[in-house]
Amino acid sequence: MVDTLSQTFSALADPTRRAMLIRLKDGEASVSDLAKPFLKDMSLPAVTKHLQVLERAGLIAKSRAAQWRPCRLKGEGLKDAVDWMEQYRKFWEERFDRLEEYLKTVTAKTKGKGKKHGKGQQ
Repeated sequence: MVDTLSQTFSALADPTRRAMLIRLKDGEASVSDLAKPFLKDMSLPAVTKHLQVLERAGLIAKSRAAQWRPCRLKGEGLKDAVDWMEQYRKFWEERFDRLEEYLKTVTAKTKGKGKKHGKGQQ
């Protein structure tokens, strides 16, 4: 059994791969175009390995058009990760809502004490 969620998060853990995905959100790009920004710091085979990780995780698809190998973003590859994170977004929103309510009560009490104290001094 393949744990696709782990593959997705593993693929997203690397900044080079995230940069490649950012580039692909604007449309298809060839392997050489995707590699260009990274060739100063890594070899073409290393870039190709990054693309393979993204492809295995279902985040990109590669095709062939003669000698051009366009890559495209597969948005559905991110869906499982987004769905998984969604449950935690709701959790944190509820926590922040409770914190906001608490801070309102603390602020109201603090302002109330300040006003009473200030009147007594005049």
